[in-house]
Amino acid sequence: MTKNKITPIRKYFQSNGINLSYLDFGGNSENILLVLHGHMNDARTFLDLAARLKNWRVIGLDQRGHGWSDHSPTKDYSRESYIEDIHQLIRTELDGQAVTILGHSLGGINAYQFAARYPAYVKAVIVEDIGVEIELDMSFVENFPERSTSLEELRESLIGMGVRAVDYFSESVFQDEKGWGFRSDVKGIKSSQENVNGVWWDDWLASHCPMLLIYGRRSFVLDMDQAEQMASRRPNTKLEVFENAGHGVHSDDPEGYFKVVQRFLEELK
Repeated sequence: MTKNKITPIRKYFQSNGINLSYLDFGGNSENILLVLHGHMNDARTFLDLAARLKNWRVIGLDQRGHGWSDHSPTKDYSRESYIEDIHQLIRTELDGQAVTILGHSLGGINAYQFAARYPAYVKAVIVEDIGVEIELDMSFVENFPERSTSLEELRESLIGMGVRAVDYFSESVFQDEKGWGFRSDVKGIKSSQENVNGVWWDDWLASHCPMLLIYGRRSFVLDMDQAEQMASRRPNTKLEVFENAGHGVHSDDPEGYFKVVQRFLEELK
């Protein structure tokens, strides 16, 4: 993907006593795209996409326990809390304006469940590589080192643990006086994923807005059969399959990803 210069503005708001952060990537358009990252990422994962969407104002939420948002002191990473955070963002920061939501993985289920519960706030949804029958284990994240003396040492620790997507997890890395560590709440990710796990067909089928489902054929999270069922059972839903991409389609094929997202957004106007 062609790199475009963009300087997002970081802002903050409150949701149920937690201080949450989001990036306003700019743009004066009345069309708002709210982007939601996956576990262990933050809003900056969509920086290049936001820079190329000239006719959209892109807002990226650092979801609770991620990025510059607070970690929940009670490890509350329930479905209800994630969804209420989105509700508070739209209601208090975006003046209750209906938005289009793009979500990857954790952000994807948050997006379609939010649309099911608050349809008046949602114009359309883009879901990247998450299904409706989910059973994943992220307990290994609890064993990530609290700090490492160097970035290389941290990467070697992940490799030694058998982590395959080292670059994906590296997006959450930061440095402070103690060394290199993860900005995400690594002690809360396990429970967050456990709350994502389940069968969510009712939520998937509850909304009626236009939906784009993006699926990476090499994904370890979603399979072709389920992706096809999701598209066929829900009216007004389009499926885009990326044959050579895995779970992170936006990073595995950024150019192709941009094209299908842009085309879908253009069709909404």
